Amino acid sequence: MRRAGLWVAALALAAGCRDADKRVVVYCAQDQEFAEGVFANYTTETGLAVAPKFDTEANKSVSLAAELEREAGRPRCDVHWNNEILATIRLARRGVYEPYESPNAAPFPDWTKAKDHTWQAFAARARVLIVNTNLVAEADRPKSLLDLTDPRWKGKIAIAKPQFGTTATQAACLFEVLGPDAAKAFYRGLKANDVRVVPGNKQAAQGTASGDFAIGLTDTDDALGELNAGKPVALVHPDAGGHPAHPRLGVLYIPNTVAVVKGSPNPGGAKRLVDFLLRPETEAKLATGGGFQIPLNPQVKADLPAALVPPTMVKAMAVDWERAADLWDDAQAFLRDEFAR
Repeated sequence: MRRAGLWVAALALAAGCRDADKRVVVYCAQDQEFAEGVFANYTTETGLAVAPKFDTEANKSVSLAAELEREAGRPRCDVHWNNEILATIRLARRGVYEPYESPNAAPFPDWTKAKDHTWQAFAARARVLIVNTNLVAEADRPKSLLDLTDPRWKGKIAIAKPQFGTTATQAACLFEVLGPDAAKAFYRGLKANDVRVVPGNKQAAQGTASGDFAIGLTDTDDALGELNAGKPVALVHPDAGGHPAHPRLGVLYIPNTVAVVKGSPNPGGAKRLVDFLLRPETEAKLATGGGFQIPLNPQVKADLPAALVPPTMVKAMAVDWERAADLWDDAQAFLRDEFAR
């Protein structure tokens, strides 16, 4: 009886393995409406189904990362498509990912690649200022992020909750690029300037478009949504020409990342999907299909909106991503003390 039981268990395990080979499970922090089209194309081309797990807009990158850590001993996920690079680096340090160097990653710039090949960055959003053109004349628009502490903007600026999402990523990057003391001074200056904290980047963009705020700090995709809807707004890429006092300051581009999960049920399918996501055609689709993700592969040919400026056209912020990840906890503790009261 014991031998029969083992045989049944072996058959069940084999059936489970065969089922795993027929699909790829993806934990995806990219917006569902844009990711689903990419997955549909992958299934059409390969015959492999994609089983994506999305989450809510407010906490998707955080909750999916936590789930990957919980499942590390027995992974259910094959591929992690994240939209917060610093969280990706922290997961890589905890051994969540399997090294994989996709041949399609070769054209990407060196800064987009993990040194141990555990992740690859692609398709970025820029952190920008959205300006209400009825409230701020073109000549008066701030040129630098640091201009937002000017008293002329007191009570007129909106930011998303700085402990979350790309706003938190930006804070850690500023801790790295400016140094912790200068970064803290900037955020204290914002607070003293009565900055308005709203739930998310979309609300910062929408509030600026409706005239509740003169300026919002947000991402390119949310800003372009308001611009394309015909709202009275313009985009400013802060520090696009650099900053005389801070030579590493520039426009911050926050990329998506993709990684194969260590011990994944379908490693072969996972690698095929990573290859697919890193193809020029995929970045072009993410750029022009409504998601407004900025291609990082120089081989991508896409008709980008005029307001979507790639990093090759401006001074990009020179971030050491690994060092920014080191500073994440310090930045978070500071932001909680300053803004969570």
